[in-house]
Amino acid sequence: MFFIHIFYLLLIFQPQKEPVFESQILDSELSIGYGVAIGDVDGDGKKDILLADKKTFVWYQNGDWKKHVIAENLTEADNVCIAAQDIDGDGKVEVAVGAQWNPGETSDTEKSGAVFYLIRPDDPTQKWTSIQLHHEPTTHRMRWVKNGNTAHLIVVPLHGRGNANGEGAGVKVIAYEFPENPSQDWSYKVIDQSMHLTHNLDVIGKETDNAILLGGKEGVNRLTHSNSSWEKEKINLPTGPSVGELRLGNESGESHFLATIEPMHGTTLVAYEGLDQNLRAQDIKRNILHTQLKDGHALAVGDFLGLGSDQIAVGWRLPNEAGEFGIKLFIPKNGSFSEYDEIWIDKKGMACEDLQAADLDGDGRLDLIASGRSTKNLKIYWNKVK
Repeated sequence: MFFIHIFYLLLIFQPQKEPVFESQILDSELSIGYGVAIGDVDGDGKKDILLADKKTFVWYQNGDWKKHVIAENLTEADNVCIAAQDIDGDGKVEVAVGAQWNPGETSDTEKSGAVFYLIRPDDPTQKWTSIQLHHEPTTHRMRWVKNGNTAHLIVVPLHGRGNANGEGAGVKVIAYEFPENPSQDWSYKVIDQSMHLTHNLDVIGKETDNAILLGGKEGVNRLTHSNSSWEKEKINLPTGPSVGELRLGNESGESHFLATIEPMHGTTLVAYEGLDQNLRAQDIKRNILHTQLKDGHALAVGDFLGLGSDQIAVGWRLPNEAGEFGIKLFIPKNGSFSEYDEIWIDKKGMACEDLQAADLDGDGRLDLIASGRSTKNLKIYWNKVK
């Protein structure tokens, strides 16, 4: 017990490390940069960067970061999202994408929404073959989820079918089961329809035992796959407004916090502390970290500084009242966001549309990867903390 106490004292009173991030521009000619995914595309053991742009899906090869087109012009309207993960265990990511982005049309499936699985060629630098799957209007976000030997593609529309102003039918969250032959029919089921307006989701859990946190108008739901079925549980947070972005982070020990941007496309960065492994707690603490975001649209969490508990990176797209936009890092003091430091990662150089964290160079430190909407750029922020 004595040594455990000493460990936590050392954790609490360890000197704070100074964040150092060096930016590298990979692309300065994006159209929009809707979404970023990270994974090994060519099987060389290095993590590549994949991007959903306005009319193209592309990947940037780790090393020289050469840009390769995966698919283009799949639909008349814009692309909107991309999901990449090694599902079949061959060391190369499987890729699914969403397109025909038309959030104002919530009823007509021809005019709004599209979901494709992309079949890789022998040479992944060449164009991939698209397989169109069932979809709902306003397809908006997607992620892969693995549970044991089963894998699903989870696709979330922005609106329920026929909705107007977030009122009407619930959003159909769809789980597509990854088939043995992806070019054949995919089975799918609606696994939740309780929310009206959703914005993003986070995959939580272990590598093959995952659940989903879904943020939307009604707050946060957890969707869990067990015994071939899906169960929904509402996460009871002391929150009023809707939740847009959300990411689950680790506190010291076995506790968790949930980082959110509230409301959707909102102004406020929040850290809910005191969650146990089942995301329950007797006393959840709501820490408001920032209230001057403008079009808050991106979150990433991770222990960038090696502190033993995670920090929060947040990105927003439009200038706030002070004329500022970009990416900031929030660092808890003594393992809690009741007190914190905040530092700029990129000030006025990244109108942040999406943000991911990954160790791209294998040095054991998480780097940041961001795409910018009006700034039309893709950047890596290399983590150089000592």
